[in-house]
Amino acid sequence: MTGRLQLLMVGPLPPGLERQLAANYDLVPLWQQADREQFLSSHQQHFAAGVTMSRHGCQADVFACLSGRVLVCFGVGFDGIDLKAASDHNVAVSTTPDVLTDCVADIAFGLILGTARQLIAADRFVQEGRWAAGPFGLSTRVSGKRLGIVGLGRIGSAIARRAKGFDMPVRYHGRHPVTAAPYDYEPDLLKLAAGSDFLVLACKGGPETRHLISAEVLKALGPAGYLINVSRGSVVDEVALIDALHRKEIAGAGLDVLTHEPNVPEALLHNDRVLVLPHVAASTHETRAAMEQLVIDNLHAFLTTGKVLTPPN
Repeated sequence: MTGRLQLLMVGPLPPGLERQLAANYDLVPLWQQADREQFLSSHQQHFAAGVTMSRHGCQADVFACLSGRVLVCFGVGFDGIDLKAASDHNVAVSTTPDVLTDCVADIAFGLILGTARQLIAADRFVQEGRWAAGPFGLSTRVSGKRLGIVGLGRIGSAIARRAKGFDMPVRYHGRHPVTAAPYDYEPDLLKLAAGSDFLVLACKGGPETRHLISAEVLKALGPAGYLINVSRGSVVDEVALIDALHRKEIAGAGLDVLTHEPNVPEALLHNDRVLVLPHVAASTHETRAAMEQLVIDNLHAFLTTGKVLTPPN
């Protein structure tokens, strides 16, 4: 026994964060326990805190074990965290918002440029030695095109600010208008899609937005429109997206997230009209360091004051 506080790890953590936590706490990996149910029931209120990632989430059995304590989460998404169970068991929850906003917004525009200007296909064209045989085909202009944003939160607003540099008129859709936002609000998602050249998803995941982007929305986006997703894979009906691409009902798609990561549907591979990234929007040295520090700061704040700095909102 070390006498140090113990933390329950719901799932594997980024190596840098794990090293920093291990310097001051004893880490106990839940996923390595032979009998999860027996382990959690026999360790009620044993841990000073729990730590997870957005991709792992956290379910009711863990919150029962952490009753009265805290769960700190590496990531801004909390759709996989059972917040009702957290409340029922008086467990505080924190996420890491704000620090990843700029990098995610940057990737959104990278996907816009990559899909419309065919940057990856053009690179392959050169790398494979095909340029000498003739010129690369034409692509689609980005500047001046209409940008529709689904979810004008921190990330959506950062994407909208970047659009100004491309002279793009911006409209947005959400559950309600954002006070003082300098962009036009469109309450009808189908109308937003129909009036957009690029439809960018920056909304929250979870049951409320599951398959929000349906076959009907994609058809409204139209054969000249591009879908860009930096939110959650669950927001898009992936089967409908694949069908829309096959039928050429939309021009293309830029995706940083998928429904069943890291499994990628075969139909989305080897397609010059689709740009798929391995969920790397927040994966920069600067953002990763800031997120790790915010996890540690939230943990320290709870242990010293009983409150976290950045609860889910």
